[in-house]
Amino acid sequence: MDPLQNLNRVLTQYLYLLPIIAIALFLFLYPVAYAIYISFTNFNLYHLFRYTFIGLKVYEQILSSGTFYTLLLNTVIWTVGSLVPMVVVGFLLALILNQRDIRGRNVFFTLLLVPWAFPAYISLVIWSGMWNYEYGIVNKFLGLFGVPPINWLTFTNTAWAALILTNLWLSFPYYTAVFLSSLQSIPSELYDIATVDGASAWQKFTRITLPLMRSAIAFVSVGSFVFTWNNFYPIYILTGGGPGISTDILIVYTYQEAFSYGYYNIAAAYSVISTIILAIMALMMLRVGRVLEVIT
Repeated sequence: MDPLQNLNRVLTQYLYLLPIIAIALFLFLYPVAYAIYISFTNFNLYHLFRYTFIGLKVYEQILSSGTFYTLLLNTVIWTVGSLVPMVVVGFLLALILNQRDIRGRNVFFTLLLVPWAFPAYISLVIWSGMWNYEYGIVNKFLGLFGVPPINWLTFTNTAWAALILTNLWLSFPYYTAVFLSSLQSIPSELYDIATVDGASAWQKFTRITLPLMRSAIAFVSVGSFVFTWNNFYPIYILTGGGPGISTDILIVYTYQEAFSYGYYNIAAAYSVISTIILAIMALMMLRVGRVLEVIT
């Protein structure tokens, strides 16, 4: 094909894609640019139409307050504390369901997807009742073993436990499905050859399964880290960030600043800072993943 004709063909293809690309860029870039812009102003409920540029004043106010660092620590606790059990439980369940000799494993897998099928909001409202001090089923169950009722959502430590366990129940079906799909893509001939060579179950796991699952584990871990960092609903519905701000995270606090108190500039600054921190952490995780891949 003539180079000029090839160039025209490529340009024509991009011309057809241009409208959707322009719309996508507008829908993504405009909110980001506007959030960055108002974070440098005094735009709030009291200055909706006459707001002025105030420079880095909002960022200085945030970074000099102890609230920000408490929120950052809470966000890390929430993200890591949720991510680790979700990945571990999802991976273990996928390993179990991947066994050929398990009867009815398709039925079990279907049942595991039930938490994922329910709308998250409905599930969280149900869990809020289950953690209730007076009539919650969790305290009723523990009472069968002589455990006194616990104010799960009133104290910091128990509130974190309730939040992480609830998030685990909501999320593990996704991890199980992804890991099971990756496990089933591993050729069974590899395990058959390893069996002939006298490899133990542990050797098959460490020499075949884990190396071939690295990409899936890395993908799920990074993607889930980003999602959980900004997972708004569990904390907002179950604890509202309380007691105090002991379970509050950046995304929930940002929402409250904007829509409860009307400080849109502060909320925008929090979202900008949170996005920068999240991007840095995600890049670090990708970098560590590549280093581990080279080492192994």
